[in-house]
Amino acid sequence: MKVVLTSTCVVILLCGSAFGTRIELFQAEGRNGMAASPTDGLCETMVKPQGYACEEHQVMTKDGYIISVQRIPVGRSGGAPGDRPPVLLQHGLLGDGSSWVLLPPDQALAFVLADNEFDVWLANTRGTTYSLGHSSLSPQDKVYWNWSWDELVSDELPAMFQYVYNETGQKLHYVGHSQGSLIALGALSNQQPLNMWKSAALLAPVSYLNQISSNLVRLAADNMIANVSYWLDLAKFDPLGAPAITLIAEICVKQGIDCRDLMSAFSGKDCCLNSSGASVLSSHKPQSSATKNLIHFAQMIKEGTLAMYDYKDENENKKHYGQPTPPVYNMTSIPKDFPLFLCHGGADSLSDVKDVKLLINSLKNHVRDRLELHFIDKYAHVDFILGVNAKKVVYDPLIAFFKRQ
Repeated sequence: MKVVLTSTCVVILLCGSAFGTRIELFQAEGRNGMAASPTDGLCETMVKPQGYACEEHQVMTKDGYIISVQRIPVGRSGGAPGDRPPVLLQHGLLGDGSSWVLLPPDQALAFVLADNEFDVWLANTRGTTYSLGHSSLSPQDKVYWNWSWDELVSDELPAMFQYVYNETGQKLHYVGHSQGSLIALGALSNQQPLNMWKSAALLAPVSYLNQISSNLVRLAADNMIANVSYWLDLAKFDPLGAPAITLIAEICVKQGIDCRDLMSAFSGKDCCLNSSGASVLSSHKPQSSATKNLIHFAQMIKEGTLAMYDYKDENENKKHYGQPTPPVYNMTSIPKDFPLFLCHGGADSLSDVKDVKLLINSLKNHVRDRLELHFIDKYAHVDFILGVNAKKVVYDPLIAFFKRQ
């Protein structure tokens, strides 16, 4: 026990160094609570101070979650809103919509897109700070956290697409980072909702995970699978909560993993974060997710599957899916003429090069001029959203791709 307590203290310090802490802008713990008031939401705290117009929107999913979405309708130079192509930005696991506005306007993707005459929409996944609302549940209820990325594919993404499509009357471009790319691939493989997509850009794309090179993540996945009942009983996964910190502490100490730079241990050594980017990252704590979602990722890592959540019980799987095993997300079902932009990094230990090659191979019959691939040798996972040169090496080609569609 002394080892666990001591190492927990160490990892608390590590987490403080890697992520920092901040006071929550609001709490939405009551039943029927809305996500955030307009006065303390992402628009007021992070977008408008940079000189951009911003609107707070809320989207109700068919399973009752109230999703906060921010709209940046025009760039700093102004112009007429409503006649610009809409683009939806979807953050990764343990992040939120602020991921896209952390850097200055000439570097952050949301601002760069707005200044390039796009109508920008920022998504905030259920369970994150700005999206804690539900039609009947409280985040204090365990059932509130009974979801994985399957529900983001089937319920959340279609609801956001429909909302933005209704508001703008136009098909959407889409940018997903990490988990944001995974739910896009899942939706596209199910051809849902194809009538509202225009194109998709996937940064540090996550799909197959069996060859993930982060030993820290792989060992954490092993622990979750071995102790699945314990983890599921927690319902909510708080990355800075005691169970998560203790887990990481035990792995770092017992397995001899160097966790002094926790972010690098998780996702690879980022090449291109300057002191400003590192400071911004340290001021924003990671967001919570459903423990079931983390276990779903652990299943993918352990079993090499790209399938729906496995209940590990034939009867339960039949109850949910009508078959004894979870349905597979078939990447070859993605329409071959759908415009896709994929960008991945050679130093990324979550979106590992070998796993991304499996994804690319599944798209080998894609129409050639509808699939654009970019590989940045030195990039790791976080470089795609906080890299000082990301505008030049990622965002400019991405915007050119969008404008060609």
